[in-house]
Amino acid sequence: MSAREQLAATLACGAVLAAAPWLLSDFLLSLALSCLMYAALAVSWAMFCGPTHYLSLATSAFFGLGAYVTAWSLESLPYGVAVLAGGLIGVAFAALIGAAVLHLRGAYFAVITFGLGELTLHLITYTEKTYFHTAGRIISDAPDNAAIYWTVLVLTLGAVATAILVRASRLGLALRGIGADEERAQTLGVDTRRVKILAFALSAFFPGALGAAMAVRWTYIEPLSVFNPFIGFQTVLMAMLGGAHTLIGPIVSAVFFSLVSEFLRLRFPYVFLLLLGLLLIALILYLPGGLASLLRRRGRADA
Repeated sequence: MSAREQLAATLACGAVLAAAPWLLSDFLLSLALSCLMYAALAVSWAMFCGPTHYLSLATSAFFGLGAYVTAWSLESLPYGVAVLAGGLIGVAFAALIGAAVLHLRGAYFAVITFGLGELTLHLITYTEKTYFHTAGRIISDAPDNAAIYWTVLVLTLGAVATAILVRASRLGLALRGIGADEERAQTLGVDTRRVKILAFALSAFFPGALGAAMAVRWTYIEPLSVFNPFIGFQTVLMAMLGGAHTLIGPIVSAVFFSLVSEFLRLRFPYVFLLLLGLLLIALILYLPGGLASLLRRRGRADA
């Protein structure tokens, strides 16, 4: 399927999903909102990490920063502007840390990005307590559920459309070259440092914007809730389970995993977290290509 056909299919799906606030109950709409959010997070994570094989654990940092942009500015800025600002803050932060740490690879990059997320959490906590004398923020003037849903839907469609365009562009080709052999790509004329920073920053826009969009779902925001490492780990797991090198894989995995996790988290919270960790380790060690790689192997075997 060509990029144009994929974009058309994305818009068609978006038109169907836009009717959800009129058709679903509040509970089902909340569940649909969670599916959309994680689909966008998984797609944006896979946009950079899929072709380059980098393992970023910074998603929760971008998400939390976006949430705090809304918490700090919603009284003075329209909701849509706050969401856009959250995305741009994510881009700026990703470009900054990318310039500093994207020369690392493998476990080193994963540990550093996770550590930067924790550092950001403690920095926000220190700032709030020292300068504002508060541990959290109360959001009293929030838009209705339908407005939040449509905002997240637009961001999800934007993430999918951006991933499609990147995959079909020279940027996507350069990212795949970096993932295959970074030194060879550099020898062939790819400015690997610039490409990695650009793609990493672009992929960070959507977690930041989603954090800003979803912040109004909580009446009270404090650092531990929005800088939750669980958000980042679950995003990585969803993208890797579906196949981070594919487009549809992270979307299907995000929807399926959101529904299953909602059931398990409510009934078996500690067992769920244990299973989540074990599944992530198993995927990294034994199935880095996700379930999509199994389907490809089966297709070759049948052929």
